[in-house]
Amino acid sequence: MRWSTMGQSSKYEERDQELAAVPSQPGEQGDAVFGQADEGGPNYRQVGRFAASVLMMKTEIGLGVLSIPDAFDSLGIIPGVIILIAISVITTWSAYVAGKFKLNHPETYGVADAGELMFGVAGREGFAIAFCLLWIFVAGSAMLSVSISLNAMSTHGACTAIFVAVAAIGGFLVSSIRTLGKVSSLAWIGMISILAAIFTVTIATGVQDRPAAAPQTGPWDPQYKLFGNGTFAAAMAAISSIIFAFCGVPAYISIASEMADPRQFTFSLLLCRGVATSVYIIIGVVVYYYCGIYVASPALGSAGTLLKKICYGLAFPGLVVSMVLYLHLTAKYIFIRILRGTKHLAANTLIHWGTWLGCTSVITLIAYCIASGIPAFGGLVSLVGAVFGTLLCFLPMPCMWFYDNWNTKERTTWWRCMVAWSVFVFVVGMYLMVAGTYGSVVGLINIFAEDGSTRAWSCADNSNSV
Repeated sequence: MRWSTMGQSSKYEERDQELAAVPSQPGEQGDAVFGQADEGGPNYRQVGRFAASVLMMKTEIGLGVLSIPDAFDSLGIIPGVIILIAISVITTWSAYVAGKFKLNHPETYGVADAGELMFGVAGREGFAIAFCLLWIFVAGSAMLSVSISLNAMSTHGACTAIFVAVAAIGGFLVSSIRTLGKVSSLAWIGMISILAAIFTVTIATGVQDRPAAAPQTGPWDPQYKLFGNGTFAAAMAAISSIIFAFCGVPAYISIASEMADPRQFTFSLLLCRGVATSVYIIIGVVVYYYCGIYVASPALGSAGTLLKKICYGLAFPGLVVSMVLYLHLTAKYIFIRILRGTKHLAANTLIHWGTWLGCTSVITLIAYCIASGIPAFGGLVSLVGAVFGTLLCFLPMPCMWFYDNWNTKERTTWWRCMVAWSVFVFVVGMYLMVAGTYGSVVGLINIFAEDGSTRAWSCADNSNSV
């Protein structure tokens, strides 16, 4: 740890002070992350506060909301809502700390840069690997959801493996847009699309006779539970799915880095979390209340064959944009890591384009292999949330707070409360990561053990996996 060096003349603080003097807007001296913009080159710093909020929402709502009703089936409605709100509060605090850390250290582009400041090279590489793995797995989940959508809309019009490949090709082409400012235009479309789909399925489950998976003749009972009675492994897998719904936090520093004014980050964050948490609670409670044990995962398949096609049709642009954003963020980090400090980062050179397209193509290929190799949406979501979501949403931010505040001269009651809170968040994160990973692995083993379950690189219709 490097907390003991705070207040001293270390090489890390000297670098902080030098880069803090660089203007936040691209200009004559350049930007602390992207350097001096070349004439005709990409202008990375053009994301407004509302666009930033939509980008944050799109890193979470696009996929996370689809697993909430199924998580409530394991936890029960009351514990599910309480846990969801608790995770929302913790991760919102984590995101706020990350945003403040970005302002205090303007050269940080992501959690890996923060890791280097706090723990040196080991911290940088450890957080970098975790960041890339998180978003590659999430991109794989999004790619899988796109294939589910294509299957649902076409009534399994082609082999699922083909649909996954089509999603990967489309994801590569669109994610190769170089700046988040331009991607944010797509994010608006994606948000409207996914919200229209999930509210349509929510209304449909409330007015229809019975969900698609329920017995279609005779009496039926949704058997929804106020309190869950499942196994420990199932409960932890469900909690991991909820964590996944809020695991956009590691991307927030990267989004703040491309904001025109990073000082407006807190406004964007609070708007994002207010909308996301409200949507999660409404969708999770209503869909699960009316569908009960017959809820589908993803939730868009819960309202019958015709409505499933309609909902997936509405959601399709949003699912594609989610996939594009995850691929873009991962490739952008690697791209900046390779070219940072060179003229090629902000210039239209052959090296610039070759490196950028190389990053997007390799990331897309890895995500494709994950989407095809683990074709179980619920299991993949909970595994990603448990291992990487918890690691990057709970653990780095208490360390960031300590790094910036440990040596403060005024150790007030509030300061002591924040110390206790930071330790609490770290300990909870460690527990959820270990227990959640166990629950998610058990769940995946059970899914693959079931007769007729979808296999890796299978042609089977994955839109019927409810």
